[in-house]
Amino acid sequence: MKLVTFETNGETNGERHIGALRPGETEIVDFTAAAPSPMFRDMLALIDAGEAGLEAAEGLLRRAPAVVPLAGVRLLAPMPEPRQMRDCLVFEQHVRQARANRYLFGQGTERLDPAKVDVPQAWYEQPVYYKGNRFSVIGTETDVRWPRYAEMLDYELEFGVVIGKRGADISRADAWSHIYGYMIFNDVSARDAQMREMPAGLGPAKGKDFDTGNVLGPWLVTADEIGRPDNLTMVARINNEEWSRGNSGTMHHDFGAIIAHISASETLHPGEFIGSGTVGGGCGLELGRFLKPDDVMELEVSGLGVLRNRIVKAG
Repeated sequence: MKLVTFETNGETNGERHIGALRPGETEIVDFTAAAPSPMFRDMLALIDAGEAGLEAAEGLLRRAPAVVPLAGVRLLAPMPEPRQMRDCLVFEQHVRQARANRYLFGQGTERLDPAKVDVPQAWYEQPVYYKGNRFSVIGTETDVRWPRYAEMLDYELEFGVVIGKRGADISRADAWSHIYGYMIFNDVSARDAQMREMPAGLGPAKGKDFDTGNVLGPWLVTADEIGRPDNLTMVARINNEEWSRGNSGTMHHDFGAIIAHISASETLHPGEFIGSGTVGGGCGLELGRFLKPDDVMELEVSGLGVLRNRIVKAG
């Protein structure tokens, strides 16, 4: 299923509902309107309901007792407030190319050869990650507001998983059963702020943490539709021009390894989001070019839809 959170307009005065796209992706079966069950109150409630919730949702999708046109609603992020957000760094090409271009921020005098960039051994040994701001999440077709302290804004072409089952010390083999579904993630980054703060030894902080900076969607695709995400084509377009193209199969650490590592002596809960990190070539930093006010970003991942947002900057 392709699950959505949306605001209706008209009869229900902009209430927040959840539902699923019908085949053809022009209509939504409105679960909240169709059934009074608490599991359809919001996306986290549905995820908490586990297999019973999925079975009930699939039944409603088949019967379609309440249908609204996709064009008549406003899509929000599938989980407007995830219970937790983590983002990883598991694509080696991205690590090398991003570090090769640090001269753009005064760290060196020229671009390095990515093949000769020093990648720490720890990066190969375990998936690294940071925790993001779960309250800064927006969905598709919502404007990203340029942070007032930044001069260089960047997109990051990613996707990620939503945890569907509680657990700690999860084995790599069992980790896949803890994945509820997948979404596209645009980890919008204030690069100049990020480069200033990272040498201090912690972070990222204000390079990532600003309102509207975490973009998720356009829908949450349940794991049964994707299987193992080993060959998903990932594309980023800026103002209809392709800037980035990559493939999920180039992850050095897959989500099985990621979940096993994060859950070591730490409980993962339903409704947590874990991003993959940026695919190789998947951001402006790697390309030596950055976003401008009024640019339109489109991130597309095969099977997961298209995530579209405009950059706006206050005068």
